[in-house]
Amino acid sequence: MALHLRSSSSSKSTLLNILRHNLGFGSRSHVTRHIRQILPHDPPLRGSQNPISRLCNTMAEPETLSSFVQHEYANNHQVMDFPGGKVAFTPEIQFISESDKERVPCYRVLDDNGQLITNSQFVQVSEEVAVKIYSDMVTLQIMDNIFYEAQRQGRLSFYATAIGEEAINIASAAALTPQDVIFPQYREPGVLLWRGFTLQEFANQCFGNKSDYGKGRQMPVHYGSNKLNYFTVSATIATQLPNAVGAAYSLKMDKKDACAVTYFGDGGTSEGDFHAALNFAAVMEAPVLFICRNNGWAISTPTSDQFRSDGVVVKGRAYGIRSIRVDGNDALAMYSAVHTAREMAIREQRPILIEALTYRVGHHSTSDDSTRYRSAGEIEWWNKARNPLSRFRTWIESNGWWSDKTESDLRSRIKKEMLEALRVAEKTEKPNLQNMFSDVYDVPPSNLREQELLVRQTINSHPQDYPSDVPL
Repeated sequence: MALHLRSSSSSKSTLLNILRHNLGFGSRSHVTRHIRQILPHDPPLRGSQNPISRLCNTMAEPETLSSFVQHEYANNHQVMDFPGGKVAFTPEIQFISESDKERVPCYRVLDDNGQLITNSQFVQVSEEVAVKIYSDMVTLQIMDNIFYEAQRQGRLSFYATAIGEEAINIASAAALTPQDVIFPQYREPGVLLWRGFTLQEFANQCFGNKSDYGKGRQMPVHYGSNKLNYFTVSATIATQLPNAVGAAYSLKMDKKDACAVTYFGDGGTSEGDFHAALNFAAVMEAPVLFICRNNGWAISTPTSDQFRSDGVVVKGRAYGIRSIRVDGNDALAMYSAVHTAREMAIREQRPILIEALTYRVGHHSTSDDSTRYRSAGEIEWWNKARNPLSRFRTWIESNGWWSDKTESDLRSRIKKEMLEALRVAEKTEKPNLQNMFSDVYDVPPSNLREQELLVRQTINSHPQDYPSDVPL
């Protein structure tokens, strides 16, 4: 680190004359001793960088010695050149506050009653797009309810709903393009739904049948689609974040008109992958959108036990990332924020962090009972007072784009389609046992061949302990 002292053109007059004639100093040594008493005891500098030598070899306009020296010292010590920009100096002990007194505001367009907020700024949406956003939100809700009940009936091994977070799913997807690459967590099936993933494809994955693209190897709700640029969900928290940054950097190198988008919950920000991903993205200026669903609870851990910062949005600034906090239950606000963020990320080649404030109305998964760590009254209040579907429906109805009959027809149709998809998926044959050992190596190594042989021998010996619908 180097400290550079700048010389001032105003100091090119006779300081010695001022000191001798105006202040009564006799010799050069007297001047030097007086300056040493005024200047702080910095490490000695050589030659012309030494402020004492420089002052004693220049001339100045008549003024008092102390004000002149202090002025010179302040000018020469006010900033330091350092990677990233100049850093200002201060003589005061000042610690950066652990948090601001005022929290970062939350961007919203529709109030809780679905009415436009006065002077709100938002990206205009057409009737077609608005109706599809709402229709897909309803579809996602119905799909969640039916799959959840199927799991409770013992027909599925596991399920996780997106109830309460439908706006984040669908509205963000609507603001993206099919070329944008998605790195989801496990609560973004709405993004796939928007891109054209069918109810039958969802059902096939959850039941792990032979039509499942993952060949039955994944847990339910761990979807993936190469065709739709939707990377397969990984159960391990936050591992998708660094992957998204790498993909975004690749898009940048190839000069693609697209970005990477990754979703995660507030609990994911406690993982090291979150911090590594943000820092990597900022330094490499990768066009990636980080969309955090801050839904209040990371399984059973409240945000108050997750971090002491003002939520997640402030973490972006720490890494040099432009950030915004959005009302995640306001579909119009989510659409506008993501649409704007995407344009900035691609045009300016930079990462953007979006913190969407929402609430997980459903249990974390079918393996969780959320009433053990939060009150039923709290859940019910969010489900009614801040419901993203009813809020957006009010707005499209006010535009004349929706009606009670349209609502009834949609819900009836989607329910029938969903039940049929579930029936077909449940009866479809499972993938062949061989798929447990394929698709990794071109030629399976000896240890995998031995494992497959052992599994087959065990099944033959105890057929009653294994499902009969799995072809051997």
